[in-house]
Amino acid sequence: MSGGQSVLALGSTAAGTLRRRSAWRLHGSDFLWSVAFVLPYSAIFAAFAIYPILYALWMGRDPELYSALLSDPRYLVAAANTALFAGVAVNVQMVLALLLSGFFARRRRWIKLLLVVFMLPWTLPAVPAYLSFHWMLVTGHLGLIDHLLQLLFGIEGPNWFIHGWLGLTCDIIASVWKWLPLWTLILLGGRMAIPQDLYDAANIDGASLYQRFVHITVPLLANLYLISMLISAIWTFADYTPVLFVSMGAPAFTSSVISLLSFHYAFDLSHSTLGVAAGLSMLPVLVPMIVLLTRALYRTEVQL
Repeated sequence: MSGGQSVLALGSTAAGTLRRRSAWRLHGSDFLWSVAFVLPYSAIFAAFAIYPILYALWMGRDPELYSALLSDPRYLVAAANTALFAGVAVNVQMVLALLLSGFFARRRRWIKLLLVVFMLPWTLPAVPAYLSFHWMLVTGHLGLIDHLLQLLFGIEGPNWFIHGWLGLTCDIIASVWKWLPLWTLILLGGRMAIPQDLYDAANIDGASLYQRFVHITVPLLANLYLISMLISAIWTFADYTPVLFVSMGAPAFTSSVISLLSFHYAFDLSHSTLGVAAGLSMLPVLVPMIVLLTRALYRTEVQL
C-alpha cells in the first residue's frame, strides 16, 4: 500500500508540474502576444507625441526667448488678437450651433435636405475653403462680395484687409462658417438623445417653448455644450489656417495670431527656438482648459 501511495503521489506531483508548465506556457504566450500588440503603438506614441513635446520644451527652456517675445510689438498684438479670435469665434459658433440644432431637430424632409447642404463647409478641406473665402473678399470686381455690393446697392466695398481689425473680423467669420456645421451636428445628436416623453409631459403641463428649452434642453445639454466649447477653444487657439489663408495676417501682422506668428518666426525668420517659445506661451491658457475638459469628461462618465 505504501508503494502504491508513493506511485500515486509521484503521479499527482508530475501532473501538477505539467499543469503548471502548461499554464506558464499559456500565460507566457498571452504575455508575448500582448507585448507584440502594444509595443508598436507605444513606440509610435513615444516617437510622435512624447518626444516632440519634450523636445519642444527643451527648445523653449531659455527665459530670454520669452523676454524677446514680450519686447516684440507683433507678439503683443498677436496675443490680443488670439484672445479676441478664440473668444468671439468659439462663443458665436457655439450659441449659433445650439440654436440651429433646435431648428434641424424638426422632422421635415426639406429640413433634412437643408442640413445636408449646411454640412458642406465642414466637409470641405480647410485650405481650399479658406482660400475661396479670401478670393471672395478681394477688392474690386474680382471679389464676389464687392461685386455684389456694386451690383445690388451701387456702392464700393471696403478694402477688407487694409485694417487689422477688419482682417481679423474676416478671419473670425471664416472660422465660424467652417466649424459651425460640426458643432451643430454634435448638439443635434445631443438633442435627439433627449427622451421625447419629457417634452410631451411638459407640453401637457402647459409649458411654453421657452420653458421647455430652459428647463429640459439646457440642463440636459449643458455638459455636452461645455465639452464642445472647451474642445473648440483648444482647437481655435492652435489653429492658424483661417488667418493664414484669409487675411494672411495683413496688414503687417496686425491681424495675426500667436500660432501664425510662431510659424513666421520658425520658417520665415529661421528662428525655430523663438517660434517654439511663441507656441509654448499659450500653455498657461491651454493647460487649464485641458484640465477643465478632463474633469467635465469624468463628470459625464460618473453621471452616466
